[in-house]
Amino acid sequence: MTNLIDFLKELMNADKLAALVTAYGGLYLVALIIFAETGLFVGFFLPGDSLLFVTGLMIANSHAPFDNNFLNLIYWITIISLAGVIGNMVGYWFGKKAGPLIYERKDTWLFKKKHIRDAHDFYDKKGGVAIILARFLPIVRTFAPIVAGVVDMDRKKFFSFNLIGSFLWVTSMTLSGYFLGTNIWVKHNFEKIVIGLIIVTTGPVLFKMFFGKKKPEAQL
Repeated sequence: MTNLIDFLKELMNADKLAALVTAYGGLYLVALIIFAETGLFVGFFLPGDSLLFVTGLMIANSHAPFDNNFLNLIYWITIISLAGVIGNMVGYWFGKKAGPLIYERKDTWLFKKKHIRDAHDFYDKKGGVAIILARFLPIVRTFAPIVAGVVDMDRKKFFSFNLIGSFLWVTSMTLSGYFLGTNIWVKHNFEKIVIGLIIVTTGPVLFKMFFGKKKPEAQL
């Protein structure tokens, strides 16, 4: 447990995270991690937000693959965004294949078909917004495309908002690191910034989950 905590602390240190990325494949490793976090069950714990912030900082101080910083910025944002798009498509495909098996399961205290039906209605009404916002929510962004596949969200609709969400998320986080990452205060307070990002993005969801008013169930 101590080793895990130490590892997570390293992921919140800008310099250590940048060194880790550089040592194991550079920014192509970032693209691989973003793919895993947005499409594979095992990727839910990966530090997408902080990693993208550090990516922006690395791009600002890099001359690869081009000598022009602006071209490098466009290149890496495109590569990493596409990795996020493909990751979500893999998650959607998995959910779509697993959907029939899930619908056949009997209700338990943890799993109820009603939740799947509610999710289906939610994605029908606000599916596009949900897919976009999920990009900015740690853990949620891993499972959102899988749920979309399970409830059989329209494929074209999912792909369109998946594309928009990935580019908005990657661009905003990367540009933040690109323009702010060289600031001394930002580098020294990187851990606080990451925690702040998590609070800002997950706070409204958690508040709604625990304190939102529940509609009374209809009497039988």
